[in-house]
Amino acid sequence: MNINRLAERARTARDELDEILDAGWVGTLSVSVDGSPQVVPILYARVGDAVILHGSTGAGSLRAAAAGSPVAFCVAHLDGFVYAASLFESSANYRSAVVYGSCERLTGDAAEAALVGLSEHVMPGRAGEVRANTAKERAATIVLRLPIVDGQWLAKARTGSASVEEGDDPSVWTGVLPVRTVFGLPQPSPETAERGIPVAGSVARRVADQSG
Repeated sequence: MNINRLAERARTARDELDEILDAGWVGTLSVSVDGSPQVVPILYARVGDAVILHGSTGAGSLRAAAAGSPVAFCVAHLDGFVYAASLFESSANYRSAVVYGSCERLTGDAAEAALVGLSEHVMPGRAGEVRANTAKERAATIVLRLPIVDGQWLAKARTGSASVEEGDDPSVWTGVLPVRTVFGLPQPSPETAERGIPVAGSVARRVADQSG
């Protein structure tokens, strides 16, 4: 698959794709369900050469994907707003990736390993602090593996400042307003606060790593 418009923004190296996927936690899964398109926001993780997804067995979109319906999975990051001397030239800095293909439904030990891998991406260290999933919880969960196959993914990015065009007013401020995602202070549940339980180590480390 090729990017035709603004081809200079294409990212063709596999490690560039991995960096875009690894930088996010939420993507959108697109799949056809009974002939109608559905788009679902979903937590994910890249584990090796695949994207891992999970959700309720009651989700029609996930059941369709598990049954082999072709899917497209998209991740996008907004890194900054680009202020140019005209609205037409104003833009945004971003990174995006789309992975196409068909999902494989994982079961048994493979599903458990994939869920741990997903957890380590979205909540590093948490799996070691909580109980294991019950049989009932495992039965209520669909775990999907979307392989990352050469020729079945696209990645794009825009970086840099505003372009300057002939006739632009030189007195107009131009530049980039960066956009960042940061963690706030941990907020304990009422029960946790009442019992005086300290912040979980995995959460404290994540906040500390950010500030460090």
